[in-house]
Amino acid sequence: MPTTMKILNHSQIQQKIKRLAIEILEDNYEEPELILAGINNNGMEFAQMLMQALLDITDQHITLTRIRLNPAAPLKEGINLEMPASELEGKTIIIVDDVANTGRTIFYATQPLMSVLPKKVEVAVLIDRTHKTFPIRVDYVGLSLATTLMEDIDVQIRDVSEQSVFLN
Repeated sequence: MPTTMKILNHSQIQQKIKRLAIEILEDNYEEPELILAGINNNGMEFAQMLMQALLDITDQHITLTRIRLNPAAPLKEGINLEMPASELEGKTIIIVDDVANTGRTIFYATQPLMSVLPKKVEVAVLIDRTHKTFPIRVDYVGLSLATTLMEDIDVQIRDVSEQSVFLN
């Protein structure tokens, strides 16, 4: 029977978000604007949380957008950025997701950025697993976990009263 273990509770997630916001601000304090690009639903929810934490500590302009893709078949259904790619020219972009596993989803999420020349592209995740098979480096990590390939991370941050992260 599979066991489920809570690895982060609501207050721990909130603390990690505050720390990540501080780290992002420390590395980007001279930038007039930051663009947070959340991947799909959980990534977008996490990006919104990061944006609020950033707005609590800076007056920098923060733009929020979403990157939509099918993680199982990223090229089959297309990869869509919810803002014109031309608006990313010369800007600092932080791609945001809840979990980085192999790096595949984040790798494909960078595709819409290939038509412009951003100033800088960074990655922020709540949970970073150590199974990278794609050339992705995560710059801002809430929690780094060494897990087996058979284990699953379940991030519950949308439409719940108590946010949490489970290892299954």
